Amino acid sequence: MPDRPQTRYARNGDLHLAFQVVGSGELDLLLIDTDIVNSTTLAAEMGDRRWRDVLDQHHALLRAELDRFGGREVSTKGDGFGLEIRAGVHTGEVEVRGADLGGLAVHIAARVAALAGDGEVLVSSTVTDLLAGSSFLFDDRDERELKGVPGTWRLFAAKEA
Repeated sequence: MPDRPQTRYARNGDLHLAFQVVGSGELDLLLIDTDIVNSTTLAAEMGDRRWRDVLDQHHALLRAELDRFGGREVSTKGDGFGLEIRAGVHTGEVEVRGADLGGLAVHIAARVAALAGDGEVLVSSTVTDLLAGSSFLFDDRDERELKGVPGTWRLFAAKEA
């Protein structure tokens, strides 16, 4: 199991940004905490124009970090920053080791995620079997070999209902 990512901090004037970089391959994930503590109170105290200036500085700092790590901003509703991600879902028995999880099911989920494209959620057939009869929809992505995992695995892409 990989080490937990280190939380790093960036500062721009009075703005502080906490972030983590996950991964070391071709595609890393930058997790950004964009919470401005007491934002409603600050907005009321500062007034709209000054508050907008603070938000502009905050967003500029976030964009600089995204650029620094080769990321891209994904448009979201509201004032948040979303990141285009890929995900893999599998279910099975896991080993709990303190705060960490391990076992073959964890490795399978990681391998499934590695095969997903940008913005795609891939799931194993184990997941689709468990969700039979639910409102979830999936597109068949054929059988795939998962690095280090015996046999082939049928994968599916989750899609919107």
